[in-house]
Amino acid sequence: MHKGIILASASPRRQDLLDALGVKYKAVPAKVEEQFFPGELPRKTAERIAREKAEAVARDFDNGLVLAADTIVVCDGKLLGKPHDEDDAFHKLSCLSGKSHEVITAVCLQNIDKAESEVASEVTRVYFRSLSAAEIKAYIASGEAMDKAGAYGIQGLGSVFVERIDGCYFNVVGLPVSRVYEMLARQGINILEE
Repeated sequence: MHKGIILASASPRRQDLLDALGVKYKAVPAKVEEQFFPGELPRKTAERIAREKAEAVARDFDNGLVLAADTIVVCDGKLLGKPHDEDDAFHKLSCLSGKSHEVITAVCLQNIDKAESEVASEVTRVYFRSLSAAEIKAYIASGEAMDKAGAYGIQGLGSVFVERIDGCYFNVVGLPVSRVYEMLARQGINILEE
């Protein structure tokens, strides 16, 4: 079993996915302000933030691998991060209603010993059915919307909004599992053989 994987995240969804794979890790939330810069392409934004999270956590360790991720939602060319408050959550979900949007999750795997990192990202297209104002308000009242990009979680109650997806489901949850598996394998960690 490999020791020394540090998950730079407080996300219970990401922790659940790694637990399901049998990956042993230490969770250390990254204290990074997730800023969106005008003109920066969404995929580059997610990749930059994932790298910033990995670098912030790596500073506190002498060795190991830091795994960081960032998920953003893009609808009609607008980046939708986590909602600031309930009104913002309502606005974000109203924007997604009856449309398709992209969920981009970027992953950075930083090898502290070698002082090198790999960054990759996945894009999944998600199609929402039309939502009523009452449905949106009830969902926000559940509390599930507030800590998620785009103000919904596909793995929970938010699943009732989703008609279909094109791409990796786990990417929408917050970690493109197959991509992470390949990145870990390049670092000599084959989770299927442990």
